[in-house]
Amino acid sequence: MSQILVVGSLAYDSIKTPVGAVNRALGGSANYFSVAASLLSPVRVVGVVGSDYSSEDKKTLEKRDVDLTGMTVKPGQTFHWSGFYDDNLNEAQTLATDLNVFADFDPVLPPSYHDSKFVFLANIDPVLQAKVLDQVQKPVYTGMDTMNYWIQSKRADLLKVLSRVQILLINEGESKMLTAEANAISASYQLLKMGPEAVVIKRGEYGVILNHKEKGLFILPAFPIPEVVDPTGAGDTFAGGFFGTLSQVGTKPRFEDLKKACFVGSALASFTVQDFGLKSLIAVTSETLNNRQKIYQNYLLIST
Repeated sequence: MSQILVVGSLAYDSIKTPVGAVNRALGGSANYFSVAASLLSPVRVVGVVGSDYSSEDKKTLEKRDVDLTGMTVKPGQTFHWSGFYDDNLNEAQTLATDLNVFADFDPVLPPSYHDSKFVFLANIDPVLQAKVLDQVQKPVYTGMDTMNYWIQSKRADLLKVLSRVQILLINEGESKMLTAEANAISASYQLLKMGPEAVVIKRGEYGVILNHKEKGLFILPAFPIPEVVDPTGAGDTFAGGFFGTLSQVGTKPRFEDLKKACFVGSALASFTVQDFGLKSLIAVTSETLNNRQKIYQNYLLIST
């Protein structure tokens, strides 16, 4: 089992959905990723928070034995995102993005993190993603995420990072934006031409598409949830489960390992959407995850 390094945002989110609303709930890509991945493997976090970041929220990660040596606390306010979802729960509408201390985020890795074997670059400036890769010594497997803002404003830098990682995890809308393709399948093939050996396109309630340069396509439906409360962070939760599963392998993953990682990541993401913020995910244990995976597996069996 190898250490996973995640670099991303540690934030507070204010969210409104058709089911309700929450103000300043614990969020951010690195938080969702870490809480999910730590159920499976050791996790190291690099990120920045403000002086308003509560000790209780820090304990949320510490209770999962997440290594917070790379968490920096600076005077000021923690990154805060505010948004809402209408009836289309697959896409958030942003009301405000207050970068606060995150505006000057400079990901300098502690010396103890340089030997990290599995590295996930969450949704941050691609220039910073590249800086992280420059500091890691001989990683086994690296992956990244991105978003529409970076696709539009820093495409050249984004493509440079994309050529340096083994896998891209991206949502469907952004995959189409980056490739100018009309559907997710065609987008996945175009993304492979940009450098990574594999790509996972996250499609919300419709599941995920995995495409591998040598092995081809694997399509997995999502775990069925009758009532989605808040889809925020589901993609980062998926990434945490995905990399947590690969880290258990320890060596460069095979196609079968990537397929299993999609399955575990999807199972974990199904918990996140059942409540606001990290509330539901925090309550997940190895036992409840295993039980959900068994139910999920039964859903996927086909009788002939």
